[in-house]
Amino acid sequence: MAKGEKGFYCSECGTRYPKWLGRCEDCGQWNSVVEDVPAREKHFSTGSGLDFQSLRASKEQLDRKLSGLEEFDRVLGGGLVAGSVVLIGGDPGIGKSTLLLQVSAALSQNSTCVYISGEESPDQICLRASRLEVDGTNVKLACGTNIDTVLSSLSVDVNFLIVDSIQTLQSFEVESVPGSVSQVRTCAYKLINFAKTTNTAVFLIGHVTKDGAIAGPRILEHMVDTVLYFEGEGGSCYRILRAIKNRYGPCDELGIFEMRQNGLAGVSNPSVLFLTQRNENVPGSVVFCGMEGSRPIMVEVQALASKSYFPSPRRTVIGWDLNRLFMVLAVMEARCKVTFSDRDVYLCIAGGLRIGEPACDLAVAMSLLSSRSGKTVSMGTCAFGEIGLTGEVRSVPRASDRIKEATKLGFKKIVLPSNCRADNRADIKVETVGTIMELAALFGI
Repeated sequence: MAKGEKGFYCSECGTRYPKWLGRCEDCGQWNSVVEDVPAREKHFSTGSGLDFQSLRASKEQLDRKLSGLEEFDRVLGGGLVAGSVVLIGGDPGIGKSTLLLQVSAALSQNSTCVYISGEESPDQICLRASRLEVDGTNVKLACGTNIDTVLSSLSVDVNFLIVDSIQTLQSFEVESVPGSVSQVRTCAYKLINFAKTTNTAVFLIGHVTKDGAIAGPRILEHMVDTVLYFEGEGGSCYRILRAIKNRYGPCDELGIFEMRQNGLAGVSNPSVLFLTQRNENVPGSVVFCGMEGSRPIMVEVQALASKSYFPSPRRTVIGWDLNRLFMVLAVMEARCKVTFSDRDVYLCIAGGLRIGEPACDLAVAMSLLSSRSGKTVSMGTCAFGEIGLTGEVRSVPRASDRIKEATKLGFKKIVLPSNCRADNRADIKVETVGTIMELAALFGI
């Protein structure tokens, strides 16, 4: 492809093509090839060279600024870092603008905070600020979509910049509409360069596709320092902020918020939240003690194995990996001779949380066996452990923290792998299982 000529670009894998294709030949994704318009050619001087320094960070670089929202600071790794660029994505109406407006109001008390909106008018934002009771703060508000005009209007003493959203910005250097691959990439590059040269912390709000991924080129997530996803179940007042990438902290932390009339409020004890509506003496209900980053969280695993009237029984999962459920069912059928081929299986993680760690295998197996046999698991029992294909129950990390959280919430019995290292406690009964066959024997199977 000649220099300056228009080409096409796969937003999933980055492969370039001289013409448009309905399906990428490299990664196989449909409708991922979009037009890539190169920027107008400019001539720049090479400058005087680079300035090199040692690996020792200064004290100012290590300092973090607290946003005033404890759950938000937890996900970021302990606070905001000067010069960092944070990308936040989520479904429409989930509360991204509300969250960052609250954060900007808290930061504006001691710092210069600028809020740039390309989607809403100033009156709309002022109405939201009045509802959130932050209209008396020192946030500087402006609306605009031209990236060059926005950056030229900012002074060098800006500490925090919020852009809502990156898909609405455009640069006259690129001949394409706002939201295209070239526009998003060019505008993001200019904002990142502004953040690094002025030591300004920048927040970017990003749109998402129908699959839930942040819209635009995948390279956008590689360019920024932190990628956060704001999630929530439809009809629920609870929101989950999850870190997917974080150069300044752990990328497995979780922040939980409750949407109220006056904005988002952090949930300090999510374990109590996920267990408040648990029913007693119901087969198929087991509490799992999981780890989300550095925080132990207790959630309820619900399973229902009902008689199937179809040739192919249904397998429905909410909040867990469907392929993982297939594996657990296959292991129980092969090792314990417990068959689910004549039953529909429904599995749900109550509360809208999504569990990804394999330590949930043991709790899932217990809930399935409980539903299959009709025997209930006592309210004061929780479990964790990973199940292997040979039927063994493997140990999981941070068992002591999980047991401590279960004890704090009043659980009296915990089921865990036999080779799991955990401190002995007199206030909780520990029952160990080495294989899935031993677990099935507890239910008389």
